[in-house]
Amino acid sequence: MTLADDVIMTIGEAARESGVTAKAIRYYESIGLIPKPVRTGGNYRAYDRRAVETLRFVHRARSLGFAMEDVQRLLSLWQDRGRKSKDVRTLAQAHLDELDAKILALESMRHAVAQLVEACHGDHRPDCPILLDLAKGRRA
Repeated sequence: MTLADDVIMTIGEAARESGVTAKAIRYYESIGLIPKPVRTGGNYRAYDRRAVETLRFVHRARSLGFAMEDVQRLLSLWQDRGRKSKDVRTLAQAHLDELDAKILALESMRHAVAQLVEACHGDHRPDCPILLDLAKGRRA
């Protein structure tokens, strides 16, 4: 659905259109990630098409695991028509490197847990290599 520039929505409508919860929208406003919206005569928040596009942008960036600080940088770059794509790529590459490091750590943890599961008989006996290992406090 494409919204006209002048369409004004409530926070609930903006939430539905963007995929961001109303609670998250209020949070993003409170930390300055997105600008505070105009208010209606009844003091309700009012959002336009651009606000919803910004919320969609934030939602997508968050769904890709970008930290709030990086989302703010990406938003600034998105809004800066004079930006260098190199700056965007550098930020995304740093995030990709972080993801790769997390994946390696998770694979290491998975391997260690798989070894423990394999070592446990899982029967009626009380002896359990998993609990013994955890009690030793070894690091994976």
